[in-house]
Amino acid sequence: MADARVKHLRVNATRAETLLWHQLRRKRVEGLRFRRQFPLGQYVVDFVCLPARLIVEVDGPTHELTERWDDRRTAWLESRGYRVIRFKNADVARNLDGVVGSIAAALREAAPSH
Repeated sequence: MADARVKHLRVNATRAETLLWHQLRRKRVEGLRFRRQFPLGQYVVDFVCLPARLIVEVDGPTHELTERWDDRRTAWLESRGYRVIRFKNADVARNLDGVVGSIAAALREAAPSH
């Protein structure tokens, strides 16, 4: 069931998700690997960097309708040690470099200090 849902989400990615994925794949940001449409518990997250425990969500125009559900989902993910950051589709489309820069900064914050 989860595998079919993940496959469906990958095939039907939004334009913003596709744009961002091209920047995150192949360890292009801070040399860390991201996975897309990745299942965590009962949820599927847009993008996750497992070593940094960072989740990146890209929200479409209907996000306001699902905000309470998203809040519960975020609380569950955070209770498992993940940090969740969100961007709107429009932000990804208009300012992809800025979004990637914000993700890179979040990855640096998550890096253990030596």
